[in-house]
Amino acid sequence: MSVKVYRASRDQIELAYGIVREYYEAAAVVARDEPQDFAKQYFGACAGVWLAEDENRVIGCVALRRLEELPGSGEIKRMYLRPQYRGRGTSDLLLDSLEDYARTCGYQWLYLDTAADMVAAARFYKRKGFVVCGRYNRNPQAAIFMRKTIGQESATAAGVGGGGSLC
Repeated sequence: MSVKVYRASRDQIELAYGIVREYYEAAAVVARDEPQDFAKQYFGACAGVWLAEDENRVIGCVALRRLEELPGSGEIKRMYLRPQYRGRGTSDLLLDSLEDYARTCGYQWLYLDTAADMVAAARFYKRKGFVVCGRYNRNPQAAIFMRKTIGQESATAAGVGGGGSLC
């Protein structure tokens, strides 16, 4: 398996929405973005959708959007891998790519939520340095709320960026 992870371009919105739609079904997501809202939220400044491909076939995704209510923060959404590709490190590649980009945007914090029955997801995020925090949104399906600091000191240690923000 030779997985490639990249940030989707604006001309790949439909491709990105296709795998997100698959995630909606697999996770029985209630609060779904319509295609126009999806494009607006995830294809603007300091936002994005990262796709994982194996042999030119999209196998997973993760998305980042600005969290307007919490300055200097982004929110991770739509982490998904097709079942047959799980347990091979692809989620790490997706999340690491997203975090590197978030640092270049000057984000200090990343937030996420997940459902109570997504135990493996919560365990994954904990392993990646996220800690449980208080509710920060009104997602009706979310029961676990987490955050992680990715401030400039983290960016410098990772060899990413310098001062300033691209947003």
